[in-house]
Amino acid sequence: MPQFTTHIKENGVIYHTADSLHLPGLAHGFSTRAGGVSRGIYGQMNLGLRRGDDDETVFKNYRIFCDTLGITAENCALAKQVHRDDVKIVTDAHAGSGLLYPQDYEADALVTNVPDIPLVIFSADCIPTLYYDPVTRCIGAAHAGWRGTALGIAAKTIRTMQRIYGADPQNIRTAIGPGISKCCFETSEDVPAAMHKALGQEADAYISADGNGKYHVDLKGINAHFMKKTGILAKHIAISDACTACHTDLYWSHRIVGDGRGSLAAIICMK
Repeated sequence: MPQFTTHIKENGVIYHTADSLHLPGLAHGFSTRAGGVSRGIYGQMNLGLRRGDDDETVFKNYRIFCDTLGITAENCALAKQVHRDDVKIVTDAHAGSGLLYPQDYEADALVTNVPDIPLVIFSADCIPTLYYDPVTRCIGAAHAGWRGTALGIAAKTIRTMQRIYGADPQNIRTAIGPGISKCCFETSEDVPAAMHKALGQEADAYISADGNGKYHVDLKGINAHFMKKTGILAKHIAISDACTACHTDLYWSHRIVGDGRGSLAAIICMK
């Protein structure tokens, strides 16, 4: 099973990469809170615009993080996330969308086969997922909150890569990054009900009941399950064991701190 590697840079940036995506011609990374220039409740590496942080400060964070990954910040295409399963096909015309100018789309997943356009998704407990097919040379990035997870956004991203670029799921490498883990994702009946609606009894393996009307749900496991159902090989799926709610010193957690926070980002880019 592929693992994750944590990188600690001299400039203070700490980020993660997935062994499944350590391939020639590909850059990727899952950010943490460490290494940026934001201050106060946004300190330090806030990559979320329109959260109340100064825009120019956020731009500086993008430049720091993208320079660390060896990619161009100004070319980033950002998701405009709405907790659905919309997948946006990104072209060279979208370079800078959401960062240098407003997006003209809403989407929780992005795919492209254009080199040098980094795809960016955001999280603060939700599950960030990245995708790469080294054969047809296309990439994807998807934000999976519990609603998107239940809608099968992971599978929809993969199928879009198949349909648009001819990707074979058996060739696609994926990574499921830091997010809220089963230990901290306590829910009411609505979340398990959505998972059962999507997967039937297959969802049972990822849900535990405490007997008091509360449940713990493994969103990372369910996203991996959807990936496998499309034909992704288990050996090509890396799953981070980092829980954002357990370690708020290193990650942003909406469940723990609410809206007064920054955002993590997961970025993938073909060179």
